[in-house]
Amino acid sequence: MLDELSYPHCSSFRSSTTMSLLPSKVMEGDQADKVDNVCTPEHCFRAFDALYCALTSSEPISPNFADEKYPLFVTWNTRSSRAGRSPRLRGCIGNFDAMPLREGLAEYALISAFKDSRFRKIERRELPSLECGISLLTDFEDASSYLDWTVGTHGIYISFPNPSLYPPSSSAPSPLSSSAYLPRFNSRDTLTATYLPDVMPDQGWDKVEAVESAMRKAGWNGAITEETFRTVKLRRYQSRKCVVGWEEFVQWRRDNGDNDIS
Repeated sequence: MLDELSYPHCSSFRSSTTMSLLPSKVMEGDQADKVDNVCTPEHCFRAFDALYCALTSSEPISPNFADEKYPLFVTWNTRSSRAGRSPRLRGCIGNFDAMPLREGLAEYALISAFKDSRFRKIERRELPSLECGISLLTDFEDASSYLDWTVGTHGIYISFPNPSLYPPSSSAPSPLSSSAYLPRFNSRDTLTATYLPDVMPDQGWDKVEAVESAMRKAGWNGAITEETFRTVKLRRYQSRKCVVGWEEFVQWRRDNGDNDIS
């Protein structure tokens, strides 16, 4: 199985509640151009600015976008100095609870830069090699089965009871059916994981491979059978994403009155 550190998209998250509702204008199907412009470079600049100011003690620039609420992920990548090489993941953490963007982007910019346990903290000397990606999550839906989603369109959030805690079944019904028997589990017995929408196409996974990988990521190392697959509850979602690099951020700071940044 591929190590999640080796590809430039992440799936670490923090969440204290069920996935939250989105801004009403998106949920009500407002005009397509508004939806397409959900995530903009200004959101990336806000996150980049939080990290830059934390590392340099500079004064932050006031954000210039509506303070709407969204579930969000902040991704830091390191751009390669060699042409043609893909960026490498440097930190990424998100939250499935809808939160005000101005505060949430700044908060998770620092959490993903300094508290992603997979990496050492980002340092000031790394700033010129970084790019910042923001993913705002939209269109959450409960899937009818673990296969009820589309590669390249949906991200997936899976939850399933720890297979070691329920008895095996000798039957092998359709993977689209519901499990005939599952004992009651509390939240501590449930394993969860998520993949953002662009992970699956980047890795070349089909739906079964993606769900299996997510189950491994959630912490299950045993056999994965049809019975195991049928215990998975899957919630699909979509993402609006934007990415900016250091040079764009520097120009944005200059355009907003910072003549000292270089």
